[in-house]
Amino acid sequence: MGSLEEPKPEATCTKPHGIRFLEYIRNSAISFRTYQTIVLIVTFFAYASYHATRKTTSIVKSALDPKASQVNFSPLLSNGWAPFNGSDGPAMLGELDLAFLLVYSLGMYFAGHLGDRLDLRIFLTVGMVGTGLFTALFGFGYWFNIHNFYYFLIIQMIAGLFQSTGWPSVVAVVGNWFGKTKRGLIMGIWNSHTSVGNITGSLIASALLKDGWGWSFAVPGLLISFVGLVVFLLLPVTPASVGADKEDNEVQSIKPNVGEVAEPLLGLESAVVEDKPVGFIEAWKIPGVAPFALCLFFSKLVAYTFLYWLPFYITHTAIDGKYLSDATAGSLCTMFDVGGIFGGILAGYISDRIDARAITAASFTYCAIPALFFYRSYGYISLYVNIALMFIAGMLVNGPYALITTAVSADLGTHSSLNGNLRALATVTAIIDGTGSVGAAVGPLLTGYIAAKSWNAVFTMLMMAALVAGLLLTRLVVAELTVKIRFLRSLGGTQSRPEASMSEV
Repeated sequence: MGSLEEPKPEATCTKPHGIRFLEYIRNSAISFRTYQTIVLIVTFFAYASYHATRKTTSIVKSALDPKASQVNFSPLLSNGWAPFNGSDGPAMLGELDLAFLLVYSLGMYFAGHLGDRLDLRIFLTVGMVGTGLFTALFGFGYWFNIHNFYYFLIIQMIAGLFQSTGWPSVVAVVGNWFGKTKRGLIMGIWNSHTSVGNITGSLIASALLKDGWGWSFAVPGLLISFVGLVVFLLLPVTPASVGADKEDNEVQSIKPNVGEVAEPLLGLESAVVEDKPVGFIEAWKIPGVAPFALCLFFSKLVAYTFLYWLPFYITHTAIDGKYLSDATAGSLCTMFDVGGIFGGILAGYISDRIDARAITAASFTYCAIPALFFYRSYGYISLYVNIALMFIAGMLVNGPYALITTAVSADLGTHSSLNGNLRALATVTAIIDGTGSVGAAVGPLLTGYIAAKSWNAVFTMLMMAALVAGLLLTRLVVAELTVKIRFLRSLGGTQSRPEASMSEV
């Protein structure tokens, strides 16, 4: 335990005021389990609010450019909003997405570097308040009658920069509080914040659209700023920062079982022997970081194309011979995110059970290819068929995306090659998700141009991206399968021994 108790830079920070208040009310110290619960809840709502603000743009697209929709939600929006209601409206909207996501992905690398060196509670609070401010400023374009494309472009770029603070920070904090045991399931459930945020953002933006699209940005902006205040008051960054001791089962979870076959990719966490921030290049060299980062590039390309263009696609496609309104399409597309919740949990659970992250991620990715084909080919038959196929597509598309950005990132951020150094989580998470976010920028941009010619071509692009994502994990899948086969063969030689058991596999 001696090495786990060494002072860290965070240990010099004072406890958050909200934690002090809770201890004052309880008249006792907060337990380790309670701290873990607080961390999960606070970070859940923190990142859900990030996605709520991010989803707004996709809902408002068809109001800014009514050509995207065959039925307008309100007569006030029938003419769209200059400059997006011109012939190049879809392309301009795609450029906004590109600007946001490129700055977001580039900012992610710097955010991870800073996150391992600064107080994550303050860093996250600043990012959330900044995100809220610039999300609201985009909506102010409605009330101040702004029609300059560069105003919206610059606002989106700055908003993307502030948004980049979120993911490395929340994953690093959760990784600091939870060991590898059941990490896939815990973080799979926790990662539903992405879909919950998308659903919340869709419902809020759709409900407020009739009152003016500016409200669809202003309200989510206020929401994330409020949650940022909660983060500042309550979030404990590490056990050391609040003087909490890890419980015995947390410490024991890092010890390998006797005779256990070493995991080929992620390795086991070891005792902390140093606490020095890991460099950017050094983090790239951690086994598994590069292939998972590149896989996420194509996975997020698919996921974010749906995030930004699914409402657009629904309003532009007749379902059972009818075109849906902007608000109805915005509400309907939440089923993709509901599927994503189940997909993230299922992928995390399966990867824990079979102890193979790469096999799980690749399997989901390959299965997403026929799911995308069936949604495009048969989603128009009826509303119920569309919902069912959308749910399945969301589950298979978001499953590997959720797994890689949570459990895999946390595993690699505590890889055995780091000798127990816990100050690499934000950097590794930023590298993986930052690389993925470049793909998230490319997908919506290409869709803005390709959709004007053919939606079939858009879905072909998405299926090809899913295929490449799966292929990039081939080496890791083979490594995991080799270990599993070797382990099964070793069990075969001990079947006659009563103590041999598969219960721990």
